[in-house]
Amino acid sequence: MRPNGRVIIAGGSGFLGLNAAHYLHGLGYAVTILSRGAAPDAANIQHARWDGRTLGDWAQHLDGAVAVINLAGRSVDCIKTPDHCDEILRSRVESTTILGAAVRHAKNPPPVWIQMSTAHRYGDSPTAVCDEDSAFGYGLAPYVGQAWEEAFTRAAPAGVRQVILRTSFVLGRSGGALPTLVRLARWGLGGKVGSGRQGLSWIHEQDMNQLFAHAIRDDSMNGAYLATAPNPVSNAEFMRTLRRTLGMPFGLPAMGWMVRMGAPLLFRTDPELALYGRYCVSRRLREAGFSFAFAELAPALHDLYARPAQTPRPAEPAP
Repeated sequence: MRPNGRVIIAGGSGFLGLNAAHYLHGLGYAVTILSRGAAPDAANIQHARWDGRTLGDWAQHLDGAVAVINLAGRSVDCIKTPDHCDEILRSRVESTTILGAAVRHAKNPPPVWIQMSTAHRYGDSPTAVCDEDSAFGYGLAPYVGQAWEEAFTRAAPAGVRQVILRTSFVLGRSGGALPTLVRLARWGLGGKVGSGRQGLSWIHEQDMNQLFAHAIRDDSMNGAYLATAPNPVSNAEFMRTLRRTLGMPFGLPAMGWMVRMGAPLLFRTDPELALYGRYCVSRRLREAGFSFAFAELAPALHDLYARPAQTPRPAEPAP
């Protein structure tokens, strides 16, 4: 056991989970990842296999842990067939439910449960700025977000501090959607998508990692927070800033009809991920005094693409 204790990351084998695992390990935590797949190629991270639906030997790792972070859920980067939509919903609700059963059975349950959710709960608007108190939207993403959070509320035992992070577009070199956008920009296809007015709320991977650590340490954090930088931008501005970062002098735009045809055929994904968006700003993080290392988009992209790729770097431990 490392000095700061053990953190369990459920569904931690993807981009966000591995980034958080390395970061938290650098801060002095031992980290155990729960995943369906093979163990990550990292000697400093423990791995336990689970199916996200049934109790098993993996549950013993929760006993005595200082925190559990739940990121489990099928990727939304897919064509929204009925089967895929069903799995997107079920994978989130069922994994949250069984994780709650394991927490309740632990003799010494984690004192804090940090639950992933989505900023897409707020629907799509080309102009309105959303904070935590804004009205939720209508459609698949808001519905999945609602069911996910309701499953968490039912599953988390009384006495366990509950933190929900409604996460926006996480910027990182090792995963997520940004590497695809970078490739398109380098091919000369990095112009605006559709109208270009749709909001793009984002957060740098370092700030996302620091937010996980902050939620573990700060006992005053409770309830739902938008995990997003304080300065969202339009799609057109995001692509323009990305081109400047990469030194690309031009980028051909993609008309809406082109995206609706090309996204499922060429990228096997949902065109609405690019054509719709929202402008989100977290009132609660501002009131909590959370300090962003990257509050503006240009420095965030410069940090990622003007330096070699490397393991997520930890911030100095909070006093």
